[in-house]
Amino acid sequence: MRSLLSRLDRFLAPPPNPDRVGWLREWTYAHRGLHGEGVPENSLAAFAGAVERGMGVECDIQRSRDDAAMLVHDWELERLTGVTGPTASYSAEELAQIAFLDSEHKLARLDDLLALVGGRAPILIEIKSRRRYDVEESCVAVRDALRGYDGRHAVMSFDPRVSRWFRRHSPQTVQGLVMREDDIGMTQKAWQRHMALWVARPEFIAYHVAALPNPMVSSLRDAGMPVLTWTVNSPELLAHARLYADAPVAEGPGVP
Repeated sequence: MRSLLSRLDRFLAPPPNPDRVGWLREWTYAHRGLHGEGVPENSLAAFAGAVERGMGVECDIQRSRDDAAMLVHDWELERLTGVTGPTASYSAEELAQIAFLDSEHKLARLDDLLALVGGRAPILIEIKSRRRYDVEESCVAVRDALRGYDGRHAVMSFDPRVSRWFRRHSPQTVQGLVMREDDIGMTQKAWQRHMALWVARPEFIAYHVAALPNPMVSSLRDAGMPVLTWTVNSPELLAHARLYADAPVAEGPGVP
């Protein structure tokens, strides 16, 4: 049975072109930037700190009311800013005037991050999605922001429709699938993970570190697919990630 599933995994997600994806293995990525005391997650300051430390960056994308790609993790603004209401209820200009809690740093666009990094480090762009959400509009916003950007970058999402969309509409963009197996994720059961792979046909996966190792990921990795893992937030998890994945997405004590 395990052998059969291994063959199925490789059929569902064929090996990617190593010339396109090999760089993914070469970096440690700062989860939401190198954030900490006085430096909020997904802030330009956090991303600047990561680049200065020689790390790649991982960011989250929510869409503003006027369809701009914003560097925000949450659907609601209150946890991060103290401002009430959904992120999507504000325009990009309005969001850019909102500061993170206890900070002078303000929310920013994906365009701002691209200008800041300028190709000096790779960028992993996670597009947030949920059920009954028009994620294709977020894909369009990210693609438009990336036009003309020559630095190494990749998009990824828990939603397999994101990978499929970029494969069809922006094939020059490296695209991946994020997965977890706990009660928070959308891929808790084996059939859901295989279905997600079939829809996404990703060039890499970013797998929850708590779910490693497992046969599916090992099979994909053996077939040449880069495996990233998150959130690596301790020295013990960093050692675990180095055994069972190709590159960690790290924060706090997990940053080497």
